[in-house]
Amino acid sequence: MDETTIDRAAMGRLAKALAFICGPSHPTTVALKTASETGTDKDIKVARALFLKLKPGDRRSALAMLAD
Repeated sequence: MDETTIDRAAMGRLAKALAFICGPSHPTTVALKTASETGTDKDIKVARALFLKLKPGDRRSALAMLAD
């Protein structure tokens, strides 16, 4: 992934997709949901870092769910 900015609504949708793929209590899901709700730079940075640490297949699946 590059350094593009994701808006808060997109992070919320991504959190919902990851809740389906990885589960609602997965640390990345929780971080994305928190970043979506707060919008602080710190929360966004943490969520992005955790998202990039996901398995490539999980990342692609979540992003594909956003495209629909």
